[in-house]
Amino acid sequence: MNILVIQHCPVTPVGLVGETLSALGAELITIFPHRGEALPPTTHGFDGLVILGGPQHAGDDVAWPAFTEILPLIRRFHEEAKPVMGICLGAQLIARAFGGTVWPFGGLEIGYLPVRLTEAGMRDPLLAGLAVEQRIMQLHEDSFDLPDGAELLMTNGTCANQAIRIGATTYGFQFHLEVTRQDAPNFPRDCWASLVRHHGESAEAEAARVVGEVEAHFEAGAAFCRQVTGRWHGMVAERRRWAERDGRRRARRRA
Repeated sequence: MNILVIQHCPVTPVGLVGETLSALGAELITIFPHRGEALPPTTHGFDGLVILGGPQHAGDDVAWPAFTEILPLIRRFHEEAKPVMGICLGAQLIARAFGGTVWPFGGLEIGYLPVRLTEAGMRDPLLAGLAVEQRIMQLHEDSFDLPDGAELLMTNGTCANQAIRIGATTYGFQFHLEVTRQDAPNFPRDCWASLVRHHGESAEAEAARVVGEVEAHFEAGAAFCRQVTGRWHGMVAERRRWAERDGRRRARRRA
């Protein structure tokens, strides 16, 4: 099983999502398109797609021209029913790929802030049976409109669209479920300019709050990540088996 990973920034790696997928036997192929590394023109050779987070604004094609190649690639994976997982910026790019608008929501969500499953989320294959309220690491200034046909799976009172599903296999998570224990305490420094812009003299106190929340909530957030990623891996494996069966049927017809 081969998973394409699109990484936008050195400090936002695939983290726990990658660790979980690798432990389950997946091969991860990571591409940095903003460094000039070429994206594949098709989905051939890949069974799923993970799009990571980063500091870029998802609507800025001028500064980040690789977005114009990422958006159609997302749609190709979706059209071929090869599962997609977008995280933070990745979720915003998924929304944009299907007609949603990305916009600054006027604040900064950072820390292990609560998010809740919607009724649709409680029935979703990746989320069913999990606790209704979760605390997962956030770090973003942008939000997005819900694309036509998307289901809202998780929400909170700051940015309504925290987790979405489009069709049966394309998922976007606004929060950073992938963050590792090593990286989580660094989030305030990674976005220090934004923290100061939004909180001024209270920035140090906000940073201390986030570090305290890492101590309190990391393990539960990591368990959520492993459960969701494990189920997503199962979805990828199932879709691969279906594609292999279809391929064998087509080969028998041609024989």
